[in-house]
Amino acid sequence: MAENFDRNKVIGYLFDPTVSEILSELQDGSRDSSYLSEKLGITPEEIKEQLSYLIEHDFVTESGDQPMVYSVDGEKLAQIMEHDENYESAVDGLTKLDGFLN
Repeated sequence: MAENFDRNKVIGYLFDPTVSEILSELQDGSRDSSYLSEKLGITPEEIKEQLSYLIEHDFVTESGDQPMVYSVDGEKLAQIMEHDENYESAVDGLTKLDGFLN
């Protein structure tokens, strides 16, 4: 995977409530901007703005004209999360907490 992007910035986008909601809608396949706009209550312009960094670095692709169709590269995003030390620490901490509570 090319490292021409800021990993922390990508992770920040993934934890942004609006971006994570958009990505959640894209996890089962491509969606057009009018569907996303109606479903999430934001304009197509806001969707494009929210995804701009992820589009720029090929985590999300866009195609078509109007309405724009968005797709997510789930494998590329998963690699970011799997190789992030902070994420691994958080998962370990939550696993330990779950073990303690149960």
